[in-house]
Amino acid sequence: MSRPIVLLTNPIDPVGVAQLEQVAEVRLASARDADTLRREVADADGLMVRAQLPDDIFEHAPRLRAVVRHGAGLDMIPVAAATARGLPVANCPNTNAVAVSQYAIAQMLALARRLPWIMSRLRSGDWEGARAMAEPAQELAGQTLGIVGVGAIGTELARAAGQGLRMHVLGYRRQLGLVPSPVEAVELDELLRRSDFVALACPLSAETRGLLSAERLRLMKPEAFLINVSRGAVVDQAALVDALREGRLAGAALDVFEVQPLPAGDELLALESVLATPHLAGLTRQSMRRMSELAASQMLQMLEGSAPKHLVNPEILTSS
Repeated sequence: MSRPIVLLTNPIDPVGVAQLEQVAEVRLASARDADTLRREVADADGLMVRAQLPDDIFEHAPRLRAVVRHGAGLDMIPVAAATARGLPVANCPNTNAVAVSQYAIAQMLALARRLPWIMSRLRSGDWEGARAMAEPAQELAGQTLGIVGVGAIGTELARAAGQGLRMHVLGYRRQLGLVPSPVEAVELDELLRRSDFVALACPLSAETRGLLSAERLRLMKPEAFLINVSRGAVVDQAALVDALREGRLAGAALDVFEVQPLPAGDELLALESVLATPHLAGLTRQSMRRMSELAASQMLQMLEGSAPKHLVNPEILTSS
């Protein structure tokens, strides 16, 4: 009997590859554009996802039996289309919560202490000018952090900021009663008005797309900072550019964008008040290993005909 084929859209940790290779042939997609993925998924039994899938991907995958998101967010996968075909989809929640929360803390510290700009001035040879730039810097203790989306990442961030940095933490999620103590649960508009730092850690969905609109950005303090480790489409990016350019926000640390990869010469990169990184908040050696191990184990479960631990479309189990 031939071994099942598992197609990876992107590389994963070698530990995960070794797990899969115990029972399957592992292939890495030669490219990640839609046409290549459609062509190379044709003879795959399993698909592990770290790149955006085309909406019609499953129409080109007659043998596919299992889809695993190497990560938590499901916006890369047309889950409804998978469900319509009775195709199980699993994800890997909580595996990068520490990595993402630590990234957010690092960026808050960098913004508050003005470290990137100080380093730039120092590299130019201006020692005294670099020191002078530190005088308006801030401490995080006593300031207010508002977290939009208090799930695994938001809870980890709240713990680090509240207990470790002595910040006051506000939290918002659709079900306010699920915001964990001692985070103060508040409605979104109140969170935006009161926070010195706003961290977006919510998943992208129909409800959160455009959540930080131009109107909501105007609620934030002019001295406040925005940190986005969610998805770019949660923020009206054009409105954010306007707010930063007009001084209605002090700065932003952005790991995600409406269009990815971020086009060269994008106006966000021209703003000195922006710290931009290429969607890497959740990437560390430890998080990649945890994620790959969980993704591989769930892939093997599904190829064996079992339900995975983190099945995101359980309705396929009861459909007739």
